[in-house]
Amino acid sequence: MGVAAQDMFMGMPTGTLDKKGRACIPSNFRQILAAQSTSGVYIRRHPDKPMLECFGEKVFAQFEQAQPPQEDPFFSEAYDDKAFSVFALTELLAFDDNGRVRLPDDFIAHAGLGETVRFVGMRDKFEIWNPERLAAVSEERLASARKLRKPSVTP
Repeated sequence: MGVAAQDMFMGMPTGTLDKKGRACIPSNFRQILAAQSTSGVYIRRHPDKPMLECFGEKVFAQFEQAQPPQEDPFFSEAYDDKAFSVFALTELLAFDDNGRVRLPDDFIAHAGLGETVRFVGMRDKFEIWNPERLAAVSEERLASARKLRKPSVTP
């Protein structure tokens, strides 16, 4: 059974970050999060890229299902590395009455966010980028996607 398009984060809407550090999450993204019974939005500082990853309960469920049962939470460095990357770098942020979340200052600094932000739909998650930084990454991602295309077969 597939996922309906209305249940996927899609598109690249532009938004703003006000002087108090509040960003309004696009309404269709908030609807998807609400359908997943997420009380707000989980936002994570990406460990390698200057952007924020955002997701709901669905991604946490996928993460839990993907964990090998043999990883001991007390004696496994692999467990510690994954748990740190996911749980320590993530915060659950609540929406205000206008659909905004207050981004922590260290998150804003990590992503280099200014007055304008871009939301990037990535199916099960979405990202928040500084538009200038996103421009270069978009080209890299498209180039990688082109390499994945299978050549056309001509008769």
